[in-house]
Amino acid sequence: MSPLKRIPLLVFVLLVLPLAGLWVAIAQPTLSHSEPTSVEISPLTLEKHVRTLSETFYPRNFQEIENLDRAANYIADHFREAGAAVHFQDFEVGGRVYRNVIGKFGPDTGERMVIGAHYDSNHRTPGADDNASGVAGLIELAYLIGDSPLQNRNLELVAYTLEEPPFFGTEDMGSYHHAEALFEAGVEVRGMIALEMIGYFSDEPGSQAYPTAALKLMYPDTGNFIGVIGKLSQREFTRQIKNGMKGTTDLPVYSLNAPEALPGIDYSDHRNYWRFGYDAIMISDTAFYRNPNYHEESDTPETLDYTRMAKVVVGLFESLQTLEWAEQSIPAEGE
Repeated sequence: MSPLKRIPLLVFVLLVLPLAGLWVAIAQPTLSHSEPTSVEISPLTLEKHVRTLSETFYPRNFQEIENLDRAANYIADHFREAGAAVHFQDFEVGGRVYRNVIGKFGPDTGERMVIGAHYDSNHRTPGADDNASGVAGLIELAYLIGDSPLQNRNLELVAYTLEEPPFFGTEDMGSYHHAEALFEAGVEVRGMIALEMIGYFSDEPGSQAYPTAALKLMYPDTGNFIGVIGKLSQREFTRQIKNGMKGTTDLPVYSLNAPEALPGIDYSDHRNYWRFGYDAIMISDTAFYRNPNYHEESDTPETLDYTRMAKVVVGLFESLQTLEWAEQSIPAEGE
């Protein structure tokens, strides 16, 4: 082979193959998908939850205890109406009492699945996407679970407080308190899923950014998809959730597993479950990599796409139905 003919082969070996291998490792491309679903939830109901949290209970930062408690009670009321057993997990920070809201379905035996979202917001921002969207999704997920055989599963829905600064990354986060309590009680956790900003979408080319140039080559530049995101060592759990969501609606679903050092991988409550050895991922619209209103006063209900947000919640619901738990099976309809 002549030297000139060797150049394309060298490029392929040195550049294309490593990039393709990286893509397979972190993005887990697959043809697998679930069947389309007939399950629906109302975008208007999601918007109502978001408006209540971001307008009626504004602001929801750590200093506004009264509004945080009003938000917690609102979430608890909906969890109860959905059929969950509800209790508050109280903890003290800086001489003040804060509370996680826990809605429990099914028995305490067998592995437990945890789905959570934080209800506090940053400073004096409305926090419509961050993270009233995730809480609205959690509430409507509770109603779907309560009307399905999943109500007999060991499932725990948790609305956390103190995710935002100045507590982010500390042991004062509500999700840290919850994860620690599970660990100390010896609870077997099947996995944890954080709903972190699930309402902002864009069909404009160039609307999606990434932390590295390599990722720009592997993923769309249009922010019209939902992401399933975890750390590198938890690829199997990420794959299961993505494949369970993919195809249930027409909303594109992409996944990413990367080292914790990659900016954004651990930017939500799932990070605290890693500390105790649990599989934990985040479902997100990718936050500041897409949404220009992140941590701004412009993060308002009018900026969200509730139709696509509903598809995220329905996709997660269907994914939970495909997931296998140890030592327990979902009873058939009518049992």
